[in-house]
Amino acid sequence: MLATDGQDAQDAWLKLSLLEIATHRKHTLLEAFHGDPAALFSASTDEWCERFPKFTGKRMEQIVALRTLDLTPHWTAIDKCGATLVTFDSPNYPANLRPLPDAPPVLLVRGELVPEDKFSIAIVGSRGATHYGLTLAKQFARELSGHGLTIVSGGARGVDTEAHKGALEASGRTLAYLGCGVDHDYPRDNRGLFDDIACGSGAVLSEFSMGTLPEPWRFPARNRLISGTSLGVVVIESPVNSGSLITARVAGEQGRDVFAVPGPVGFGHNTGCHKLIQDGAKLVESVDDILSELGELSLRSPDMRTIGSLPLPGPPLPPEQRRVLDLLTLQPRIVEGMQYESGLTVPQVMGILTLLEMRGLARRVPGNAFVRVLS
Repeated sequence: MLATDGQDAQDAWLKLSLLEIATHRKHTLLEAFHGDPAALFSASTDEWCERFPKFTGKRMEQIVALRTLDLTPHWTAIDKCGATLVTFDSPNYPANLRPLPDAPPVLLVRGELVPEDKFSIAIVGSRGATHYGLTLAKQFARELSGHGLTIVSGGARGVDTEAHKGALEASGRTLAYLGCGVDHDYPRDNRGLFDDIACGSGAVLSEFSMGTLPEPWRFPARNRLISGTSLGVVVIESPVNSGSLITARVAGEQGRDVFAVPGPVGFGHNTGCHKLIQDGAKLVESVDDILSELGELSLRSPDMRTIGSLPLPGPPLPPEQRRVLDLLTLQPRIVEGMQYESGLTVPQVMGILTLLEMRGLARRVPGNAFVRVLS
């Protein structure tokens, strides 16, 4: 693509983003004008008809209208939310995304993209994830961030949110692709999270124009950008009808690695992940499984202990508290079961669990049960 400078070029790229045609057709238009959107919109109607005889009259009307469109409201909205236009010819356009045939010619970005973002890994999963899935998402994001990988996800509730938070807690970078305009905080609960990401820890991105509402069909479309930006996709707690499986499928089509974290059977939360594993996705029990596939060196602190395959901190505790803490997992444990295994009485276990809860090491969940909390 040829780079053009100045406001005229930026206006032309913005007009191209507003043209309502399929992304691959936008690339066809650009190629016809040597990658110069300014030339594309300054061409005469006769030239358009000659170059694109199959264009309908309605399509031509759209292009003609864009030639003289007042872009002031659009630029005002972009400036108001602190966004920038990152175009296909920009040096900071996502490197992994650029080769894809349906890569958007224009991205609207709150925050900053950096060259190191080419070392990215996506973490996706259910919006209604359990404590198990949410904890894994945050822990995986923390560890992967510690290895210098940028965490990519979709900003949705559940696994997406915890993945972004895990990256931020590790002082890493994270990218959130939205299924709406970047001036819409969707979900609204994540407004603060998006601000934190945009203020120096990554970027909030969208291919959709300012003011675009979060309509359901837009989310599968944005999923290709999550996977396309990344070296691989990690799926955590995904039912068979989850949008995460769309991301995984597209990732496979894009030649990206697909990783799936298994989970308990019988609840429906993990059926999608198990299906992915049956279909050839790499089964992931720890971050090491991901790093080894990506060819990264895995470093592990010698003072970390594990439950299953997750590294968990081991704070100094009295022996009986340590005994009960060691029995807790990311899955709910009932008090009676822990009482039997610990050799303590029910009142003793309850008292210890209360102390652990006060220290932020345990959390009570429905059914008179407790789960381990990762610090």
